[in-house]
Amino acid sequence: MRDSVNKAYDLLNEWKQGSYIFGLGVMNQLGELVKGFGNRALVVGTGARLKPVADQAAGYLKAVGVEVVLDEAIPGARPNAPREDVYRLESYILHYNPDCIVAIGGGSTIDACKAASMLAAYGRKFSPEINRYFGTGIVSKVREKTGFGMIPVIAVQTSASSGAHLTKYSNITDPVAGQKLLIVDPAIVPAASLFDYELTVSMPVSVTIDGALDAIAHTFEVFCGAKAGTYELTKQLAETAIDLVLTYAGKVIENPSDREAREALGLATDLGGYAIMVGGTSGAHLTSFSLVDLIAHGTACGIMNPYYAVFYSPAIQTQLEVVGKVLAQHGFVPEDISALTGRARAEAVAAGLVAFGKSIGAPTKLSDLKEFSEEYVRKILTAAKDPQLSMKLKNMPVPMAAEDVDLYMEPVIRAAIDGDFSKIRNKE
Repeated sequence: MRDSVNKAYDLLNEWKQGSYIFGLGVMNQLGELVKGFGNRALVVGTGARLKPVADQAAGYLKAVGVEVVLDEAIPGARPNAPREDVYRLESYILHYNPDCIVAIGGGSTIDACKAASMLAAYGRKFSPEINRYFGTGIVSKVREKTGFGMIPVIAVQTSASSGAHLTKYSNITDPVAGQKLLIVDPAIVPAASLFDYELTVSMPVSVTIDGALDAIAHTFEVFCGAKAGTYELTKQLAETAIDLVLTYAGKVIENPSDREAREALGLATDLGGYAIMVGGTSGAHLTSFSLVDLIAHGTACGIMNPYYAVFYSPAIQTQLEVVGKVLAQHGFVPEDISALTGRARAEAVAAGLVAFGKSIGAPTKLSDLKEFSEEYVRKILTAAKDPQLSMKLKNMPVPMAAEDVDLYMEPVIRAAIDGDFSKIRNKE
């Protein structure tokens, strides 16, 4: 049972080469980690659940001579990192000019701190409006043009979730439009990161399960889009992460204090973070951005990936066989997946993903979301045509352009509303 756990540690250690502190009981190493980035730290991350962690972190910093600006942590970001929280955090950075920012929390707080540090660095020289940075590679171009670097962000992950502490992504939400947008740039990768998997024991089970579904989404979507040079690595990431989630998600539901299960799901989400640094996500992530006010991100991706798998089926037969075998080992695919071909193989894997979702009480179709309506169909299709999100269309194993959205994406959405794979139209 520990084979995938050991494999995950090996993969992550090989990737990070000692620059990432992770495991059970590693929080006490934070002080020395932060000390390498200066003597004054702005600590971000408060709230009833996080206050003990933030207080502990401040103690570790002070013990090594690092001053905590304001002598306490400031509030992090609300769920889905509303852009107003980014601007608030930027104001603290500009007012107090710390040597580094210690972001304590889940993906929302870490993403908001990445974006706030970016705005503080480039707002005067390029633009103070966050909308100007959405898309791919814009921050690096601004950095090269201005010669300015960002104040380092040291990410302390507390939730098995998005992998924000390891990645070049910052998901920021416009709460008025109810739409999530994305900054993708290696310039915003945290300068250092730490994840003590014991911290996740205090997380609500629903949040941990959402993160587990996001781990599947990250590794599955990247694996489906893998090229020849990344196929073997992304295969290992997907096999390992999906096996960890299928093995341990139910155990966390049964016993939220199960440290071994929490460790395993933390590793799975870290593998998801590794995956999205190797390749890109696609359809399910794109759709999830328009559901931000209905359902948590990982769960939204979990709903959509089975339906996109059927759409992608002509291009991902080998990936489907790999994932199908993992699902079969856990009893979610009854057939011999290698005996199936074409769309039948895709529908078998999709049904297996749906069966797993049902086994942990997750929604598996859009109609399971009480507030879902035709308005969301229109919002999904409109967002898919937004040039700032075009990377998701291009990343699809069966690529789309904006003009393909109504013809091919809409049937995927219609299928996901009521769980009917037959509505999906494959691209010729």
